Amino acid sequence: MRLETMTSRERVVKAINHQVTDRMPIDLGMHNSTGISGFAYWNLREYLGYSNEKTSIADMTQFLAKAEDDILKRFHCDCIMLQPKWINEKKWNPRGKFQFNIPVTANPVLQEDGSWTITRGNQTIRMPKDGFFFDGGWPQFNELEGEEGYKLFIDEAERIYKETDYFTTFVGYNAYFSCDDMEYQCNMITDPDKIIEINDEIHRNQMSSLEQLIKDLGNHVQAVALNSDLGSQRGPLVNPKLYQELCAPYVKEFCDFIHKNTDWKIFLHACGSLKPLIPILIDSGVDILNPVQISAENMDPFELKKDFGKDITFWGGGCDTQNVLGAGTVDEVKKNVRELTSIFKPNGGFVFNQVHNIMGNVPPENIVAMLDTAYEESFYDVPNL
Repeated sequence: MRLETMTSRERVVKAINHQVTDRMPIDLGMHNSTGISGFAYWNLREYLGYSNEKTSIADMTQFLAKAEDDILKRFHCDCIMLQPKWINEKKWNPRGKFQFNIPVTANPVLQEDGSWTITRGNQTIRMPKDGFFFDGGWPQFNELEGEEGYKLFIDEAERIYKETDYFTTFVGYNAYFSCDDMEYQCNMITDPDKIIEINDEIHRNQMSSLEQLIKDLGNHVQAVALNSDLGSQRGPLVNPKLYQELCAPYVKEFCDFIHKNTDWKIFLHACGSLKPLIPILIDSGVDILNPVQISAENMDPFELKKDFGKDITFWGGGCDTQNVLGAGTVDEVKKNVRELTSIFKPNGGFVFNQVHNIMGNVPPENIVAMLDTAYEESFYDVPNL
């Protein structure tokens, strides 16, 4: 067993700052795109001989579990999701052995074809028979909404800071690009003034919210997340020139305000092939890029590290979920993790995480192989200067 000389929080902050750390930090589930399906999580706990009595779903649409402290400690994780427990929970058995704690306002209804649907207002989401997540949107479940819900987040951040040494982040800000709105993307070309009008309104609301958030959270979180997918499997979803003109100025003002008024880092979640956009994101003040989709076109890990490794932290890219984690053997998973960490780990600027979430059908032995290998590879043989 190698000697660890830093707290988790210190380790992650130093890694983001490209400073010397005792080992590479590891994340499982701090963000809604670094986590694990409830089904895979159940199987993992069962495989390890852990109880599933408290297995709770943190994200109903993606159906992600909230990783509990025993799992985080088992795999030497340094980060934790900032989400309090649902105020009111109930048990839900979608099929077979699985039984999850979900919010009471989620009322899954079994359909004749074996699928499950949940309706909130005018929005319905659907989990197909034998599926692992819901499709159809992102309905809100009131337990963590409004002033009462906001206070729960503030209190949970304080608890994490005072009672643990985990690194955590506040998730919930828009990165000033609508990845799923075709009209928005067309207007970037045909009616840029409309985009400026939309982003101006988003920016006013976010900056107002941000000022209050800083007052309420103080140093109890270490990062804030901007979220908007910018790439597809084959390339950016937006022309870099248009993004730089219509979106990046807002990102820069957001990041500058954070850096001026806090010690927080800016965590940007953006999927896909987006290499041409990375210099713009760096210039805008983004500190962290996730999920580092190394399986997408033009996202070669060696080139990413060589070109941008001194200027941004890669949070993800540590295991290929698209081609290896779910489909490969244990040995293939271990090999993949060793290869990718050997590229991303040197000189810091890397937090280990698989590419996006662990899907529901990934074998538990592959998950164990990935995370155990990440820890084995996390230590530095020489000072990472």
